[in-house]
Amino acid sequence: IEGDLKNVEYFFNRGIRYITLSHGKDNEITDSSYDTTATHAGLSSFGRKVVEEMNRVGIMIDVSHISDSAFFDVMEVTKVPVIASHSSVRKFTPGFERNMSDELLKALGENGGVIQINFGSDFLDMASQDSGNQINEKLKAELEKQGLTENDSAAKPFIEQLRRENPYKFSTVAKVADHIDHVVDLIGIDHVGLGSDYDGVGDSLPEGLKDASQFPNLIAELLRRGYSDEDIAKICYKNVFRVWNAALDFSKGVTNVQQ
Repeated sequence: IEGDLKNVEYFFNRGIRYITLSHGKDNEITDSSYDTTATHAGLSSFGRKVVEEMNRVGIMIDVSHISDSAFFDVMEVTKVPVIASHSSVRKFTPGFERNMSDELLKALGENGGVIQINFGSDFLDMASQDSGNQINEKLKAELEKQGLTENDSAAKPFIEQLRRENPYKFSTVAKVADHIDHVVDLIGIDHVGLGSDYDGVGDSLPEGLKDASQFPNLIAELLRRGYSDEDIAKICYKNVFRVWNAALDFSKGVTNVQQ
């Protein structure tokens, strides 16, 4: 956006239909869940204008990655439902702000929005987070002992050996379904979708969901749990399409009023 609200419409005109408000660090729009500086204590004043402009032109607002305070600021400003395009449920990962707490989920449900479950094992399971942390701690200690960094070519064989001897604990398809179950139980079938994050979580994907060809494994698990064909259609696409169309419909209304 580069500090210029006109760029919101610029990107809409080139096909962009959702914008994630931040990534790993606070920016001029909002605070990030991964940052600790709380630059704006939520959305910045410019960020509020960005949300309003996204509503105006018909771009969906993505609340994944933003801080809890920023999320509630978005809820105050937006006139349409939002998505969390690749987040999971904090109930299963206490203290991991990148995921959504029950409080946030309830507000998302009231907004009419959708959480799209992230498949990264660290997002799904504390056992996976603990496993990864233990491996990283061992790796850091051993590299320091040898005077190496992860980027040194001499460290590569050592890193590979350490990871073979200390395998990462991947999550499972069933755990993805557990996250879906929790959202459905808390705020209903109309507010959950699939976010995957296949291009973002590296080698941390669950057993049975390593790539898009394995989606049928998740569908089979949902069928076993009693989800209907219509429920699964909502999870796979209908819920997100509803938010997408709500954003566009609101924009058309705003445009008509202005004309």
